[in-house]
Amino acid sequence: MRWPDNRLRELFGIEHPILLAPMAGATTPALAAAVSNAGGLGGHGCTGFPPDHFRKEVAAIRAATNRPFHVNFFAHEPPPEHGEAGPAMRALLQGLWREAGLGTLPPASAGFAPFGEAMLEAVLETRPDVVSFHFGLPDQEMVEAVKHAGCRVLCSATSPAEAVELERRGVDAVIAQGFEAGGHSGIFLSDPMKGGMTTFALVPQVADAVSVPVVAAGGIMDGRGIAAAFALGAAGVQVGTAFLSCPEASVSDAHRAALLDARATGRATVVTKGISGRPARGLVNRLMEEVTRLQHDAAPFPLQNALTRQLSTVGDPEVEVMWAGQSAALSRAMPAAELVTALVAETEAALGRLHA
Repeated sequence: MRWPDNRLRELFGIEHPILLAPMAGATTPALAAAVSNAGGLGGHGCTGFPPDHFRKEVAAIRAATNRPFHVNFFAHEPPPEHGEAGPAMRALLQGLWREAGLGTLPPASAGFAPFGEAMLEAVLETRPDVVSFHFGLPDQEMVEAVKHAGCRVLCSATSPAEAVELERRGVDAVIAQGFEAGGHSGIFLSDPMKGGMTTFALVPQVADAVSVPVVAAGGIMDGRGIAAAFALGAAGVQVGTAFLSCPEASVSDAHRAALLDARATGRATVVTKGISGRPARGLVNRLMEEVTRLQHDAAPFPLQNALTRQLSTVGDPEVEVMWAGQSAALSRAMPAAELVTALVAETEAALGRLHA
């Protein structure tokens, strides 16, 4: 099709300006490669990977595609050495752990590290086409090293001020992440608990504030959303929740079923810092309701994650973390390549209706 804006296509060397959101724990090399092979930009969430495992994941993607893809890392501040959840949160989670047969709740001490020197070395060695960051950028020397290696750099912004800061620091494009988005908000310049702007409000303001291409993210599930993003000034979109229902995604059967049933059940989503210590959006279940009630007592990010992640392994959908955006009810089951093809066709049809 003829896209309204070709800047992202030219920047990344892709056919369609559709990026797979790099959802840590849900993306796989197979999913990233499928999106890239279909003409989009595949993405893989690599936060928490040891450097050697990261190298293997990149090799697996390259074995399945010769097209561009992006890898993503969190650039958060390191947590305090002895951070801990408050007594009410620990009591709640200890009860859930016992119900699930997990035994004694551990200390909130096991957290994944932010992007650092060891991972930088692995990135410079493997040289993925695009490197994206969440929660802001790492040290400027690291950013410059990644760019000097020939990698394009992306980062999420949740406000015009964040977008301006990212452009100042040299990103090649800004991901304008609206409040509707599933998973973690990428907010980094203000209080994460003060909410954020919706995609519809954010994208045009970011497009006016920066000269680099803008990628719209949050609540985009079909071609109608993609067409709207272009109308708002975006050069392309990043899509996450829509790809969670694809067979290549690494989500549980219960998570996939909840997404596909969301329209019929009316299941909502909620933003809480009770899962990881930072605001993130997921499908409502017992766990989400309980930790949201006590989120003021959560351990600092990402230490809180050590207290909740094991609950997702016991097979009970009421205590499983199921990240999803507000448009989850538009989920549909199909392979990733077919979804990309459908998104392109739907966008063409939506733009055609606007011009009719």
